[in-house]
Amino acid sequence: MTDAKSEKNVEEQMKDEGKKDQWWAAFPEPKASVPEITGDDLYEMFDEMDIKPEPRSFLLVDVRRTDWEFDEERKDVAHGGVRYQSLTRGTQGGTIRTSINLPAQSFYQSRKTLVDLCDRAEIKTVIFYCATCHAGASSGRGPRCANWMQDYINDVSKFGRRSALKVKILKGGIKGWVKEYEGSMMDGFQEDYWKQFKDQAKVESK
Repeated sequence: MTDAKSEKNVEEQMKDEGKKDQWWAAFPEPKASVPEITGDDLYEMFDEMDIKPEPRSFLLVDVRRTDWEFDEERKDVAHGGVRYQSLTRGTQGGTIRTSINLPAQSFYQSRKTLVDLCDRAEIKTVIFYCATCHAGASSGRGPRCANWMQDYINDVSKFGRRSALKVKILKGGIKGWVKEYEGSMMDGFQEDYWKQFKDQAKVESK
């Protein structure tokens, strides 16, 4: 009986140590649970943005970090008899058009700034996404940041600051977007980068 208890204690200790190694362990667990927005709904918002003369009413936040960071490609270029190296940069695979990048690992400290900027710019909806997002997956980067954002809005409202800002999660994340729309409405789209995920999906479905 004692041995069983000891083993259980060791297992729990290992789990706690494992949590400490996770980047989000340094921050509070989110309390809110914000809704999803589908890719079709977002595409509609892009269409309205092109048609209507009003300023854009939504903001996309890409919270990826290592799977977003710039790729670098150096090429030898000859111009006017002089050879030099040209450096080409771009996101890995691209990002959904108009998105800003705020990595999840440092987002918690940026919540106030983002709410302030959205309110001043009269942004009505802020949409978070990572690689693959689902509202029920609380450990995902996109849902975690979206819920943190909503927590901040809820907390400051108790002290009289009201914000009409709506917070949402893009269902399926950027992988879901590429699966549905390929490179449509994307900046820096690289088809070869996304091919690896298509091939992986084919293998897993066999």
